[in-house]
Amino acid sequence: MAQLMERKLDQSTVAERLGISVRQVKRLKCSYAQFGVDGLISKRRGQPSNHRLPAATVQLAISIIGSRYADFGPTLAAEKLAEQHGISLAVETVRQEMIAAGYWKPRRGKAIHAHPMRERRWRRGELIQIDGSPHDWFEGRAAKCCLLVFIDDATGELMELQFVDTETTLGYMAALERHILRHGLPAALYSDRHSIFRLTLPSAPADAATQFQRALQELGIEGIQANSPQAKGRVERANQTLQDRLVKEMRLAGLNDQASANAWLPYFMADFNRRFAVLPALEDDAHVPYLGKAQTLERILSVQQQRCLSKNLSCQFDKQLLQVKTQSQALSLRGARVTVHCHHDGRMELLWQGRTLAFETSTKPTKQSAPADAKEVNARVDWALDQRRGHVPPNTHPWKKNAPRLLDKTPPVVAMFEHPKSNMNSKTAVP
Repeated sequence: MAQLMERKLDQSTVAERLGISVRQVKRLKCSYAQFGVDGLISKRRGQPSNHRLPAATVQLAISIIGSRYADFGPTLAAEKLAEQHGISLAVETVRQEMIAAGYWKPRRGKAIHAHPMRERRWRRGELIQIDGSPHDWFEGRAAKCCLLVFIDDATGELMELQFVDTETTLGYMAALERHILRHGLPAALYSDRHSIFRLTLPSAPADAATQFQRALQELGIEGIQANSPQAKGRVERANQTLQDRLVKEMRLAGLNDQASANAWLPYFMADFNRRFAVLPALEDDAHVPYLGKAQTLERILSVQQQRCLSKNLSCQFDKQLLQVKTQSQALSLRGARVTVHCHHDGRMELLWQGRTLAFETSTKPTKQSAPADAKEVNARVDWALDQRRGHVPPNTHPWKKNAPRLLDKTPPVVAMFEHPKSNMNSKTAVP
């Protein structure tokens, strides 16, 4: 303003340097000429902004958050206020109001750990990160379970979600089957070093593979194991987000069991991907369509075990006796190598040279005792000690009563007789 008053600068140059209009420069010039430096201060300084939120709106939002979203994060709470109640507030506004109300505590910065960053893959379907997340997903409304998560590395898109009791080979195979039928065959799967994905025995042969590795080899999918959780950080961060968002979404939806939650998960994935997925560097998809039969895919993604049929066409599998049913003598099946396929839905198939064999099962009697958990160990040990000590009569047994003593009775009479076969006149005393 001083340079403008001294005519060292023109009004357009001052407006460009201050980032305001020429009209505003004229107003400031008049104020500066009349009041000096104090004339440059805004007259509304110290007064409430004209754009501030109405107090009633803020109070209504806080009351709704306290009644329904008290344990939500500010971002998720702001989304629910806009979607469910039509109250559009900035995330930072919601955060500050929740802090003032005591619903949210500011988090202190964590210690910074330097990990080398890896760029995203260029195409969707080149690398799918998979992991299982055990958690109390239903907040006590159902038993604790595990969520299998498939996420694309290039886009951060959730490809597959499935609730299971625990991480198993058949659970991952079922999730991979749904992924293949929906999207196609990915180029590679990125997992941790769980025994499902790699053999952990040091004495295992070099060409040995787990059931999941065998299935990936037959499908032409590369299996990669990470050396640390940070290496597959995208799926690890997704697990943390799901443990916050998904738990609260299922609570609002009234889902209390795995079956209903699994049926609802596709709707959640669509909404999640709409919010958080990004565009890949290249538009074309790296997934390859599966051109085989659905039955063949089911058999590949199953646990397979080799067995040898006996002379009566039977074999043992998983504490069961599998008896082949045939109308002829089927002499060629004696000693034949058959494959037992265990599917994720509980079905079993018996195949010989690509042919399905009809069979019936019967439970074998177990010779070993069933395993006991921690609660049954003491009872089993007490029972073993009782068997070792033998039978101990109870206190109510007649032998333990105070029976009368026979000390006052006379001793038995000793009978004297002559031995019938003895020629001697000797006498033998027999009590």
